[in-house]
Amino acid sequence: MLKDFEDLSTPLIADACVRLGEPLRAAPAGILPVVAGQRLAGRVLPVRHYGSVDVFLEAFTHAAPGDVLVIDNAGRRDEACVGDLAVLEAEAAGVTGVVVWGLHRDTPDLVEIGLPVFSYGRHAPGPVRVDERDADALTAARFGGHRVTAADVVFGDDDGVVFVAAARTDAVLETARALFRTEREQARRIRAGETLRAQTRFDDFLAGRAADPSYTFRRHLRRIGGAIEE
Repeated sequence: MLKDFEDLSTPLIADACVRLGEPLRAAPAGILPVVAGQRLAGRVLPVRHYGSVDVFLEAFTHAAPGDVLVIDNAGRRDEACVGDLAVLEAEAAGVTGVVVWGLHRDTPDLVEIGLPVFSYGRHAPGPVRVDERDADALTAARFGGHRVTAADVVFGDDDGVVFVAAARTDAVLETARALFRTEREQARRIRAGETLRAQTRFDDFLAGRAADPSYTFRRHLRRIGGAIEE
């Protein structure tokens, strides 16, 4: 999956979802890789955190090579729920990355380990609680307003994290590649001196909008085959 994502980006994945009418499930803004430039793509290995690392260890017993651990810590800002030992164990289990709806710690160690970890920041204190565990702790995770399971794939890079239904991943990737080719060609033409306004026949758009106020730029781009926004 990471190889299929190699030349793409989360913005392209997000635009492809919109183009195909797929649900746009992006992590809330602000998530970043611990090391800039890290990328990940793989099947979601969901887990909900309740204050103890045992739930991670149990999740790893169900991991398949290439999975990405997606941790639901409800976006808490008062504790870091994952650190170096959990990430080392994830790597040993064949997990290729970790995405946290919450915070991490042991930052220098995570940098040294090198496994991609995405979170909302760093915080020294770990959990000082042990809450009652729900029955679906290992089958579903919330991430912002979205519910994700092993039937989903997660993509992450410096622009954020996006979740896609596994059954629709091939179609989304194919559309993202088409958008990538269109955008790269548009960028090449701008550098060669042909403005984006000329490429997108912007004067035609303005005339069309004047005649029909409901004529949107997105509709115009679809008509002429351009790709800037979805």
